[in-house]
Amino acid sequence: MDIKQLFELAVTNSKTLTEKPNNEILLQLYSLYKQATEGDNKEDAPSNPFDFVAKFKHEAWTKLKGLSKETAMQQYIDLVNNLKNG
Repeated sequence: MDIKQLFELAVTNSKTLTEKPNNEILLQLYSLYKQATEGDNKEDAPSNPFDFVAKFKHEAWTKLKGLSKETAMQQYIDLVNNLKNG
């Protein structure tokens, strides 16, 4: 399988984890997924200062700026595999 197929499998597997990951891990999964599928974050920061979830997601994704899509895919795959094998 190539990296894209392994990534798609990891995305599917992430939805069948036996335990829900903590918020830090969920942010990692989110930001790695966004970086792998869209590349660097070009979105404006959330305008609502009280929307903390959107703020944290935006910041987590922005921190990955410059990370290649392939590297983000591999890190996502590794993270999901670690969570699955627990």
